[in-house]
Amino acid sequence: MSNPAFSWHILADFAAMWQYGFMQHAFAAGTIIAIVAGVIGYFVVLRRSSFAAHALAHVGFAGAAGAVLVGVNPLAGLFAFTTGASVLMGTLGKRVSERDVQIGTVLAFMLGLGVLFISLYSGYATEAYSLLFGQVLGVSASDVLVTLIAAVLVLGTFALLYRPLLFSSLDAEVAEARGIPVARLGIAFMVLVAIATSIAVQVIGILLIFALMVTPAATAERLTRRPVHGMLLSAAIALLATWVALCISFYVPVPVSFLITSMTFAAYLGALAYTRN
Repeated sequence: MSNPAFSWHILADFAAMWQYGFMQHAFAAGTIIAIVAGVIGYFVVLRRSSFAAHALAHVGFAGAAGAVLVGVNPLAGLFAFTTGASVLMGTLGKRVSERDVQIGTVLAFMLGLGVLFISLYSGYATEAYSLLFGQVLGVSASDVLVTLIAAVLVLGTFALLYRPLLFSSLDAEVAEARGIPVARLGIAFMVLVAIATSIAVQVIGILLIFALMVTPAATAERLTRRPVHGMLLSAAIALLATWVALCISFYVPVPVSFLITSMTFAAYLGALAYTRN
């Protein structure tokens, strides 16, 4: 479909865009994913686990490639690999420097494994490659349903873990002394990050996962120190960027993932300039 002309009649333009089922599905999936990524991403930044989230996304590519090789849905392979890797990362040491080295080593191996799976596949692994940059305009009604179920599970579990998770994120040693199972909480949180990452790649892709999982949260953290306000602001930034990107991409032939990346980066630069004044 060629891109229609933008008329500047906002309601008419939105109605013209909304008549297409693929745009309805894209907005539904984008909204769900932006909220989950914004909320979970705030704790990713708070716990200084940005590299782990980035690594999980790339580990997911190896899983997607392996799934293509054996003939199953790439998202299933992505989810399996990210979940397994999240448990492994959650059990690594408490020191960030050691954890980063170990995560980087595992990441390098997984990327090599992904390349091996792709090379062994006799066809063209379009579905696996599409996860690199996102495919939100190709989301189906069943994908939206799966995304919604996963989001409800993630946010529901996160709500149950919120208070002890916040305590352990702010001061792990004191939390452990108070009897909070810090290690198990860390593993549980990394599994939530894995699930959030798995559904977020539909919109932003593996290579640009920071645009939804980290950049809005980093922006919110600079503007407010209250965790609840930070999560709400992070989700709002991710949500606004996703909605605006989908609207622009319908009328202008520009990738949604690029637009989301550009807008969240601009928001971060704005927050950086504001807080330095």
